[in-house]
Amino acid sequence: MIDINYFRQNLDQLKSAIARKKFDCDLDALVELDQKRREAILEAETARAGQKSANAEMSQLPKGSPEFMEKVLEMKEIAGKVKELESVAKKADEEFQESFLSVPNLPHESVPDGKSEEDNQPISTWGDVEGDFPSALPHYDIPWFDQMIDFPRGVKVAGAGFPFYVGQMSQLVRALINFFLEEAGGNGYEEVHSPIVVNAESATATGQLPDKEGQMYVDQNEDIYLIPTAEVPVTNFFRDEIISPDELPLKRCAYTPCFRREAGSWGKDVRGLNRLHQFDKVELVKWVHPDDSFEELESLRRDAEGLLQKLELPYRVLLICSGDIGFPHSKQFDLEVWAAGQKRWLEVSSCSNFTDFQARRANIRYRGPDGKPKSVHTLNGSALAIPRVLAAILENNMQEDGRVKVPECLRKWFPFETVGP
Repeated sequence: MIDINYFRQNLDQLKSAIARKKFDCDLDALVELDQKRREAILEAETARAGQKSANAEMSQLPKGSPEFMEKVLEMKEIAGKVKELESVAKKADEEFQESFLSVPNLPHESVPDGKSEEDNQPISTWGDVEGDFPSALPHYDIPWFDQMIDFPRGVKVAGAGFPFYVGQMSQLVRALINFFLEEAGGNGYEEVHSPIVVNAESATATGQLPDKEGQMYVDQNEDIYLIPTAEVPVTNFFRDEIISPDELPLKRCAYTPCFRREAGSWGKDVRGLNRLHQFDKVELVKWVHPDDSFEELESLRRDAEGLLQKLELPYRVLLICSGDIGFPHSKQFDLEVWAAGQKRWLEVSSCSNFTDFQARRANIRYRGPDGKPKSVHTLNGSALAIPRVLAAILENNMQEDGRVKVPECLRKWFPFETVGP
């Protein structure tokens, strides 16, 4: 949520900033709702003040006197009017607040202009993308792939996009999770084990609602949502709380399964592990002082990059343009790993700074030097999403004998040099 005072005082700048994003937002209609709301609240407050004054006058009259009884009738009329005006003010406030939630965060000045993902800017590449991968195959074309990552039985049991990982592949997934969590701990992130469902308030606080409601799995009876990322429950850990400034920056990590209804397109973009409805991911979350948030974003990105380097997987970093950046994001980097079999880049992490946008919606604050509560800045990044990392390992590390070499950094949890039949 943006600062309401900024909205009221800098409408033209706000329009220009939002125009850089691809989100539709009728700010002029929102201004009218805000004015209607403020007028209704003022009218209700004025009526309450009149009610208080009339009550004081009545208290000075002799009980049972004609003047007192006349005042009683007047007070009933005033009370009914106050109740009516309070109802109007409440409805006007709810209409404004609901519409105000549709205003996206403002892109940082360092975010490049652009209309779509085609305009995202590569800023660095690590590893030899042009290297020799003579045995590389698309992971879904590996002869034994369906034996260890069973999509047909996943379809039978749950539906498309919910595969079984079997035997060594299940162990390899677990090894990746353990590796990611141990590295995060070494970088100062405290591990938490979070719920995998959240209520609407939590999803609204982080910006998934109302923006991505159609992409979330929801239990309508309980009004709870399966999480699309651990960002949602972990960020809400401090909802409606004031954090001591001495504790900042706070850093947490969490492993969770994630659930997304997004279907994507047909073809290679969704084959195999490229896009799933359920997938495993380790998430990094930070609550930081506003003065430090963009430095903390660079640090967050380095933490995620370090994992790919230790896995020896070539990757590139993209600075996401204004037309492709997410609804609650102020600045966003994506990490894309090179999949040699498919000969394409696969996104495995987004590292983002939300400035005070999520903190305002979640009411997460710290006390400034003057003792007054102020909104923290929140950041998060995937470190990393398992399926596409696994896809890159299977493709890039395929050997002549048809088995896949396991990265050295995973041997602590996976006691085999290769995986395969």
